[in-house]
This record gives sequence, structure tokens and C-alpha cells, in this order.
Amino acid sequence: MIITKRALPRRTFLRGAGATVALPLLDAMVPALSAMSRTAAAPVRRLAFSYIPNGAIMEQWTPAVAGTAFDLPPILASLEPHRDRLVVLSGLDSRPAEAAEGEGSGDHARASAVWLTGVHPKRTQGADVRGAKTIDQLAADEMGRETQLRSLEVAAEDFTAVGGCDIGYSCSYVNTLSWRTATTPLPMQTDPRVVFERLFGEGLGPEARRRQLGRDRSILDAIVGEVGRLRSRLGAADAARVHEYLDSVRDVEQRVRKVEARVGEHIELPAMPVGVPELFDDHVKLMYDLQVLAFQTDVTRVSTFMLAREASTRTYSHIGVPDPHHAISHHGNAPDKVAKHAKINTYHVSLFRYFLDRLRATPDGDGTLLDHALLLYGGCISNGNLHLHTDLPVLLAGGAGGRLQGGRHVVCADGTPMTNLLLSILDKVDVHRDRLGDSTGRLTEV
Repeated sequence: MIITKRALPRRTFLRGAGATVALPLLDAMVPALSAMSRTAAAPVRRLAFSYIPNGAIMEQWTPAVAGTAFDLPPILASLEPHRDRLVVLSGLDSRPAEAAEGEGSGDHARASAVWLTGVHPKRTQGADVRGAKTIDQLAADEMGRETQLRSLEVAAEDFTAVGGCDIGYSCSYVNTLSWRTATTPLPMQTDPRVVFERLFGEGLGPEARRRQLGRDRSILDAIVGEVGRLRSRLGAADAARVHEYLDSVRDVEQRVRKVEARVGEHIELPAMPVGVPELFDDHVKLMYDLQVLAFQTDVTRVSTFMLAREASTRTYSHIGVPDPHHAISHHGNAPDKVAKHAKINTYHVSLFRYFLDRLRATPDGDGTLLDHALLLYGGCISNGNLHLHTDLPVLLAGGAGGRLQGGRHVVCADGTPMTNLLLSILDKVDVHRDRLGDSTGRLTEV
């Protein structure tokens, strides 16, 4: 037998019939010496976060018993086909989302700002916002080194509000889940067409792409040169802002280099979306489809998705709830309003089930994208009527490349911080931190 170190490139495409399709990870993409063992390469892990606002009817969310012999409650029932890839967690708290002494209300703004950080945000309606770097961005620092985009931030509700969106808190806190630094909230894109262009460009031919990349390269060179000339005249605060800005520029440079390396491939993709779909159902599913496509083609390995913003007033007449979501979440224990809120929760979970369906149907190496992904779904408010940040609605899905055992309901000890779970999530994608926000250790149960 002849042994060679040559292997099929990871980015290999099948061309024909007017289409070009990215191949999944194959044994042939592993160096031959490794392939002699007939095992595929270590799976590429992906990390995705999906956020729901305004709390949940926890009595219909939480399984009745712990362990593996539990029935999925009504809100989660549609996830039954993925039970083997599902971990429901109960008892996790996010106390930093509660009001500090003298602050009062603002629970919705704090909820979305704290969910992925465990750090109490600064109370301000001005531009001087301060939160903390979110775990999706901590993961992207490592997982984004080998991808065209370090991360993807998307949403299914308009996020153009400015000023104050919750009492005492800037709209910046409810407009995003993702913070690049403590003072840099990342915008969440709602237009599927813009997301598609960010992921794959405009589908231009090789020569047109080279010309566009040349223009992009020239702009980047000019930016770096201009900033270099300004640096000596900047104060400490401005210098820090410029440093953050240059980090973003370096990300763009990295993307340009990776696109340049692939420019001759002329990757053909599904038709570009025309804009935001009229129906919410179609909008959410298209956003999930784009995340699947981004993972499948390895353009990015980290995504964050907000189905709706905190205090959302969206109505859901198509499922029999014409009332604004936020108003219904303040149900006052009225049975009809509780039922409507549970119906919204159930509907949101059914859309997440669509995401799991798509991931499970997409081959990836020796398994599927769902086998190799780790997904966090939930929110930072449990009882929306009381704005509680304890015993949160939390579930994990996926196999994390063999590192997550599904089919379980994990009941955590009273007072366990949500950040303990976040640290464990990072561990499963080989991003290790000693502490995060109010963490007290790892959640070893997962």
C-alpha cells in the first residue's frame, strides 16, 4: 500500500447541473496517515444561542421528575423527536439581572444584557453603556480563527429603537444579546438578505469578486494608515476606543484574506433572500436556515439569535393570541392570559424544533450538524408577571461532538448561577475560563 500525506481540502465542492454544493467533512479530508485508522477527524463543533423574551409559564415548561425517565411538559412537547439530544435544566438563577439597591425597575433590559455574561449592566440611558463581553464572543475569539466570520448575530424583530427602552436603561441593552467588549454591543441583523450577503457576498463571479476584494483591501489599508497617524494625538479614552475599532478592522482583514483564498471557487448557493418575510413564522425559519447554511459551509461556528426583544409587543394572531406579548406576560395569574402566554412559549419552541430538524438532517463528517453542535435555548426571565430571574427556562440541545449526553432533566441545587452552566458550555468547545460573572464553579452535571 502506498501512503501519502496528501488529503482532499476541507473546502471542496461538487460542481454540476448549475449548482455547487459544499461537501461535508469526509475521511478523505483527513491526512492519509490519520485516515489509516478509518476514523474521521475530530468533529468541528458549532455553538448557537437562541433567546426568548418576557419569561415562560414554568409550570408547563419544567418536567415533573429529574433524570432520564421524564415526560416532556406541554411547552416542550414538540421537541420529543430530539429527546436523545436534549437536556432540560431547572433551578438556574441569574441574580445579576435583579435590581441593585435603589435601581427599581429595568428587568427587561438587564435580562438580555446579563443572559450571556452574569454581569450587572450599568444603569444609563446615554451612550455610556457598560455590560460585559458575552460568552458567544469569548468563544468566537477562539473558534473564529479558522472561519471567514468570527460570529453571526441575528434577530427576528426590528432593533432600530434608540434612547431609553426600559426605565433607566438604554435601548442598547435590549437591542442585542452579544457584546464584543464591555462597552461594545454588537448589532443584530434582522434582514435575511443582508445576512446572506454578509455570509456569502453577492454570488459574484471570480473576476468581479477579485475587483471587489481589491477595493475592500484599499479601503482597509487607508483606514489603518489614517488611524496610525492619529494615534499620537489621542488621549487615553480615545486610544482605547481606537484599539477596539482596530480589532474590528482586523476581523475584516481576516475575512478578506479568507475570501481571497477561495475566490476562484465561485461557490453557488441557494437564491438570495429578497428581504424580510411578511410572516413571522417564515422570518424565523429563514434565519434558522441561514445559520444552518453558515455552519454547513463553515463560514462561521458561532451564532446568536434573538427571536424577539425583551418587552416585545409582537402579536401572534395566527396562533390565536392577538394580544401584545409583553402585556400577556403580565398575566396576573388570570387563566386565559396564562394560557395565551403558554401558547406563545409553545410556538417559539416549535420554531426551535425546526432548527433542530434542519441540523439533524444535515450530514457533517461521521454524523450530523446536530451531533456536533451545542445549542442553548431559553431566556433570563422565568415568571414574566413578576420579572423573576430565578429558576430560568433553560435547555441545551445537540451532541457537542460527543461531549453532551442528552435525554435528561437536570435539577440544579438551589442558588446555582446560570454562569456555572455558561462556563461548562465554553469547556465543551475548548474555550476555558476560570470565572464568568457571578459563577461559583462549573456545572458538572452537564
